[in-house]
Amino acid sequence: MGLQSMTGFGRAAAEHQGAAIAWEIKSVNGKTLEARLRLPPGFERLEQPVRQAIQKRFSRGNVQAGLVLTRAAPAVQPVVNEALLAELAGLARRLEAEFGAAPATADGLLSLRGVLETPDGEESEEARAALDGAILAALDAALDALEAARREEGAALGDLLAGHLAAIEALTLRAEADPSREPAAIRARLAEQVALLLDAAQPLDEARLHMEAAFLATRADIREEIDRLKTHVASGRALLAAGGPAGRKLDFLSQEFNRESNTLCSKSNAASVTAIGLELKAVVDQFREQVQNLE
Repeated sequence: MGLQSMTGFGRAAAEHQGAAIAWEIKSVNGKTLEARLRLPPGFERLEQPVRQAIQKRFSRGNVQAGLVLTRAAPAVQPVVNEALLAELAGLARRLEAEFGAAPATADGLLSLRGVLETPDGEESEEARAALDGAILAALDAALDALEAARREEGAALGDLLAGHLAAIEALTLRAEADPSREPAAIRARLAEQVALLLDAAQPLDEARLHMEAAFLATRADIREEIDRLKTHVASGRALLAAGGPAGRKLDFLSQEFNRESNTLCSKSNAASVTAIGLELKAVVDQFREQVQNLE
């Protein structure tokens, strides 16, 4: 299972017995999964199955799904109430014979209320269920398209994050190999600093100088930070290789990277290591920014 971005777009269209069905679905970044639906009036019954279909596919992201349904007006055949028509025609004849009323016309009789009936266009339960099934099938197709878009962008993000991990590893190895970390180098810098403070004619206490150098070397040791950075790089690569919804875990890892790079800078006793730490912090910031786009 590959990585997924939280951003993408999917569309699908279908037809069902004269009805045109169109779904448009887009997703953007979100801490959790949130679905916002736009359904035509009368189709609120589909809200729950639509939400369930989205939840089966994705674990994070703000998803907006809209359904457009266009149906032609049904051709309704009017029905003549012949019993009522016969009764009204007989009444018209009596009125003509007894009172000299004008003879009734066919169109006049048909226009009377109840003579010409138009059946209501209510769907049967079977027809409604068939239409709902077609709408949900089109939804699955739109979700397929959205998932494909999210996976495509997720693959690109994975390559980008792998590059950031490689940069973090390279900087970690540079810090590990920096000559300033050697005790001899620390001792030489300390001697130089002490010589500036003391009278040049006054001899230095070599034993005290050695003890202070050892103390500074211990305080400035970044071995633990380097080891943890290496471990975090390995963990990040494993998460990228495993795929799936790894965004939260990688975000936590980015916080660990940031913590170690901050500590490295604070413990540094040389400008070269500080520069590496600052460069490391910049790469970690880029890593964390891109991780925010992953599911």
